[in-house]
Amino acid sequence: MDELKRPEGQPAIRVTTMPADANPYGDIFGGWLMSQMDMAAGLVASRYSKGRAVTIAVEGMKFHAPVAVGDEVSVYADLVRVGRTSMTIDVAAWRRARHAEESCLVTQAQFVFVAIDEHRKPRPVQAES
Repeated sequence: MDELKRPEGQPAIRVTTMPADANPYGDIFGGWLMSQMDMAAGLVASRYSKGRAVTIAVEGMKFHAPVAVGDEVSVYADLVRVGRTSMTIDVAAWRRARHAEESCLVTQAQFVFVAIDEHRKPRPVQAES
């Protein structure tokens, strides 16, 4: 994903940060942001594989800027690679202050998911038709 230009299209998730998501200094916990990114990637993986998919790796997690209470966070997720049972998804989170129009990249990473069956065993990914 391009670090300077906001991705085109709609975000997978958009949420307003709340005081319960912050540390004592008013910055949003990195783990909270990572969980939002994981949810966005999971939506893409489940839709593409037409079933249950689980996170097996997070690669290259980068925190570029802090997020404050009240900011709107938009998470974009793009499928970039499909294996026999796995999917790699580029995920980027952007923040926008509550009463502003400008946004900036705050976090990015690649999430790897594996499609699983009802016995929680890897299954072949079924491509979109």
